[in-house]
Amino acid sequence: MNHNFESKEVFVEALKQEVSKTFGREFETSHTLERYLALGNLVRDYIGVNWKESKEAVKKHGTKQLYYFSMEFLMGRLFTSNLMNLGLYNVVKEGLADLGMDINEMEEVESDAGLGNGGLGRLAACFLDSLASLNYAGHGNCIRYRYGLFKQKIVDNKQVELPDCWLRYGNIWEVWKPQHACIVNFGGYVDGRMDENGVFHSNHHPDFVVKAVPYDEPIVGYDTKTTNTLRLWDAQVAEEFAQAGNLTKYLNDVQALTTNVYPDDSTPEGKELRLKQEYFFVCAGVNQIIKEHLRVYPSLDNLGDKVAIQLNDTHPVLVIPELMRRLCDDYHYGWDQAWEICKKTVAYTNHTVMAEALEKWDQGTVAKLLPRVYMIIQEIDRRFRAWVDWRGLGHLNDSVAILKGGQVHMAHLAIEGGHSVNGVAKIHSQILVDDCMKDFATIYPDIFSNKTNGITHRRWLMYSNPQLTSLLEDTIGDSFKKNPQDLEKLMAYVDDPIVQNRFMEVKMQRKQILADYVKKELGIEIDTRSIFDCQAKRLHAYKRQLLNILGVMHTYLEMKQNPYYRIYPRTMFFSAKAAPSYALAKEIIKLINMVANKINNDPETNKYLKVVFIPNYSVSIAEILLNAADVSEQISTAGKEASGTGNMKYMMNGAITLGTLDGANVEIVEQVGYENAEIFGLKVEDINEMKRLNSYNAWNCYNQNGAIRRVIESLRNRTWSDNPEEFRLIFDDLMMKNDEFYVLADFEAYCHAQRRVSERYKNTSGWARTMLVNIAKSGYFSSDRTIEEYATQIWGLDKVNFD
Repeated sequence: MNHNFESKEVFVEALKQEVSKTFGREFETSHTLERYLALGNLVRDYIGVNWKESKEAVKKHGTKQLYYFSMEFLMGRLFTSNLMNLGLYNVVKEGLADLGMDINEMEEVESDAGLGNGGLGRLAACFLDSLASLNYAGHGNCIRYRYGLFKQKIVDNKQVELPDCWLRYGNIWEVWKPQHACIVNFGGYVDGRMDENGVFHSNHHPDFVVKAVPYDEPIVGYDTKTTNTLRLWDAQVAEEFAQAGNLTKYLNDVQALTTNVYPDDSTPEGKELRLKQEYFFVCAGVNQIIKEHLRVYPSLDNLGDKVAIQLNDTHPVLVIPELMRRLCDDYHYGWDQAWEICKKTVAYTNHTVMAEALEKWDQGTVAKLLPRVYMIIQEIDRRFRAWVDWRGLGHLNDSVAILKGGQVHMAHLAIEGGHSVNGVAKIHSQILVDDCMKDFATIYPDIFSNKTNGITHRRWLMYSNPQLTSLLEDTIGDSFKKNPQDLEKLMAYVDDPIVQNRFMEVKMQRKQILADYVKKELGIEIDTRSIFDCQAKRLHAYKRQLLNILGVMHTYLEMKQNPYYRIYPRTMFFSAKAAPSYALAKEIIKLINMVANKINNDPETNKYLKVVFIPNYSVSIAEILLNAADVSEQISTAGKEASGTGNMKYMMNGAITLGTLDGANVEIVEQVGYENAEIFGLKVEDINEMKRLNSYNAWNCYNQNGAIRRVIESLRNRTWSDNPEEFRLIFDDLMMKNDEFYVLADFEAYCHAQRRVSERYKNTSGWARTMLVNIAKSGYFSSDRTIEEYATQIWGLDKVNFD
């Protein structure tokens, strides 16, 4: 047993000794970084006891384990979360205080892990937290990216991408496991022979070989022994592989595999690199699963009984042909038995209905980079087509084929190769069955289900908003910490004026924390009495940050034209990264910042309206932004956002959802009622009807609505820039390409909804009641609920037994 944290006095002495032992100097003369690294060693050693016991318990009882394959795990900082989950936070905080240190110094040293981009990765991180906290054996599998997506700076109003060096001080949580390295082969050619039993024996002669080396990170559950593993794969040179005459190119190619997430795929070379990344972590992860299974069981016959593999979107779908390759080529299973094992083991989560986001790889590229895997995909496709024909559904083959049009359709491979397909919100799952995947739903009606996303209330409420957590503890007790559905108890107090007033005080404290951050980092003064209106998420046209800023522009122009028109003070917060090659998204960021400069520096109106763009959106920024919000902007085009999880985080911290009936917004409204949300705009069925009739014309909106015409013209009449061509891409997207995401169609309804929000806010008691209802109903959106549904309905997991 590790006793280093049994009291603050013991902890202080242990930390001093660790600094001395590790860095050869007295604590008093050590650097903050050295103290942080030493503290990390102590905490990781403490975690190690439960980590070991968790592995032993799983092995002893033959507990089924989940492996969650995802290209992203947006973990955020783990310092506070780990200490809180372990119950050590107060001991460490008080011990550091005795040493003259603020625990915030330690928290600030840690970087956000650069293992993702947006909601997909944050969802995966929440799931890991819930799996461990609920005592399920569930592990992550990903790439150890040396650099994050990028560090965003705003220079001359434009996004500039800088390297995100998140590993500059190392990663105190990871443990290097070179003994578990494996080889990953690419390219070359395959030959083989057919034996007397008609079994093909393949022999792959690769032309590019790398070594996958794992780094393991413990995933600590809340108030439990259960400690799972996030395994991150690094690419290193395979010493025995010689690339004649071109060592430098080989070294560069190996390094590129794990340089950063989502390399630019606008070139053939970029596309190849992405595919290589996907196979790299899939091949290594499948190898790990097989090796660990065979340490306990005599064969892979029962793999599906002891292992569940969940594919988080289409990026890891190569798990299916890779698992088949290993079963057939290395363990000599016949096709039918191997296929039965594979389908029983693998399940797929779909995260998008947008065709361009459903991965499709050029068949030639797959055949060149992964020749044996491609052969297996061909065989899966051949057998699937034959089976569909046999079912009398041959007319569907053109739409459901895995190989067609010269491409490998990864979503189709995922559906055919697993036993379960789920969407991530009710409306999204229904669209999959009714539209995007309706032919598959005809073939496999029983494999489709919905698992509405969730968030870990530990990070997004308990740890990032201690002020609100304290209010909840005082009001309803602390059972919600382990049972988030108990937040419902707050419904008994939503009309209590004392609780309402306390909530408004808590919200004001969180707003002041955000205002202080903005003043320090951006030099912008903010009125904390104003409505804090927030939209923070990846920049994409369908998420419609453009609708938001056009609404801001309209409000400003209206105040400038009419000196008697003034709004209730409002501060508009934006935070978003645009993909480096996404020109339109980057132009929207430029527009937001140029509009902000104009509005914030106008003394006539800036006491009523300000715009703040917070650069370099991350988990850590979200932790101070989301809980300060009064208004949660969830305004994607109906039918385009699969779920969203930011909407849940805002809701849980007491913000009203201003949104369309899209993604999880629909279920938020089901929980809180329309009277406690602000819903506007076209519905999915409205848009579908407009598409069917081909009736939408952006120019009609322009010609028939003076406010729209004024805002659109301001893009090119030097209102925001001296260059009338500055926002040409935006103008063309709206007017010349007929406004693909119906921004102008929803413009008037959006502005009207914003006015209704202002009216609501003026009624302090009514506003506080609405916020408390949102908090009370947010327990449903805990990832604990989501994980319980996956565990019982898809994965078939039992709890870890430590007896």
